[in-house]
Amino acid sequence: MYCHKRYLHCQFSVQTDWPGGIYASPNLGGSRAGGLIAACWASLLFFGKEGYTSKTKQIISTARFLNERLKEIPGIFIYGKPLMSVVAIGSKEFNIYRLTSALTKKGWSLNMLQFPKGFHICVTMLHTLNGVAEQFIDDVRQCTKEIMQDPKAVATGTAAVYGMSQSIPDRSLVCVGLLMNIVSNR
Repeated sequence: MYCHKRYLHCQFSVQTDWPGGIYASPNLGGSRAGGLIAACWASLLFFGKEGYTSKTKQIISTARFLNERLKEIPGIFIYGKPLMSVVAIGSKEFNIYRLTSALTKKGWSLNMLQFPKGFHICVTMLHTLNGVAEQFIDDVRQCTKEIMQDPKAVATGTAAVYGMSQSIPDRSLVCVGLLMNIVSNR
């Protein structure tokens, strides 16, 4: 699309201090691709306003259920007061990325956070299915209990590497490095 490769870097957006981690996107829309927007529009047309509203209420209800039940688990806490479909979890007792890794191994899709350290679950219609939210609570409870047996153990795996991104002294170097790598691989 470009007459010279040197112009390619201008289309990228890199955010090194984004709460969700180092974020690089090849377009201004970020992770909100046109296909996702079209899918949302199609689901609104398919379900209608009432159906879409009903599904939204189910999601919010499930998120509130998760929020209340997660608050009961020793060793973790909820960030803020979730009003919508996202519940963010942290810990003052152990490296929270250990819990992220353990839950990911159990098949849960979670989003890590870096400022502050934590992760969040974005509740969708899948989580509203019978028993799914309860299973998530059970898995968090079980994994947290295991972690609390040795709360000072070192985190390993992808989550541990992710957590290290907070300690990079000059985050601008990451931005420059990512852009150079992206452009050189094109």
